[in-house]
Amino acid sequence: MSNSAGTPAPGPRRPSFRPVRLLTAGVFALAGLIFWTSFDTAQGTNIRSDESMLRLSDLIQERSRKNRDLDNSAAQLRSRVDALARRDNGATDAERRELAALERAAGTEKLTGTGLTVTLTDAPPNATAKIPDVPDPQPNDLVIHQQDLQAVVNALWQGGARGIKVMDQRLISTSAVRCVGNTLILQGQVYSPPYTITAVGDRGKLRAALAASPAIENYRSYVEAYGLGWKVAQHDSVTLPGYSGTVDLHYAQPR
Repeated sequence: MSNSAGTPAPGPRRPSFRPVRLLTAGVFALAGLIFWTSFDTAQGTNIRSDESMLRLSDLIQERSRKNRDLDNSAAQLRSRVDALARRDNGATDAERRELAALERAAGTEKLTGTGLTVTLTDAPPNATAKIPDVPDPQPNDLVIHQQDLQAVVNALWQGGARGIKVMDQRLISTSAVRCVGNTLILQGQVYSPPYTITAVGDRGKLRAALAASPAIENYRSYVEAYGLGWKVAQHDSVTLPGYSGTVDLHYAQPR
């Protein structure tokens, strides 16, 4: 996504070339080489077919469903283990209260309170400029990007959010919001727009933080120009789930 919705400066004119007979043989030879390389790579298949992409998409969705099932099973087992550990660890009431406070701070326990939900959606694929003096959009201008989701999450933390979930997953300190194409990959699961981000906290402070974010201001210029979706809904009471995934670090290791 570009950083401005203004009209770009015209680029340099392309030079015109006169036909040169000496290059004709080289051009045909190069074309033949490209044709043979494409044929050899495709192994007789249509390299413009979307079938391989569809198969990859199906594989990603299936893997995402399996990851979700495994996460649910792991969460249930961990709840049972935690319950047994609390029953048999001989901790005092003060120690149990301290443990509960640490779990809430870590995001592994449910959290209920006032809050709000921000919804981001792609613009229609055939969208055109909605305001004067704005260029027609490029495909990249019509979709939600990783930077847009990160801007909302960062603003909500800045506004004092006590907890945040993206889609149906609670964020913790090691969560990473990543986009590949027009899909979100979060903690092993794949999501498509519209994207929802829900925070628990003081609604006035959360709204003020959203309004003060330069990155969100830039995103909202695209909302006005091309019809990207932006909606903020308030909640008198909303419950965030506890984080149910692993808290082990698989990639970052101390040396």
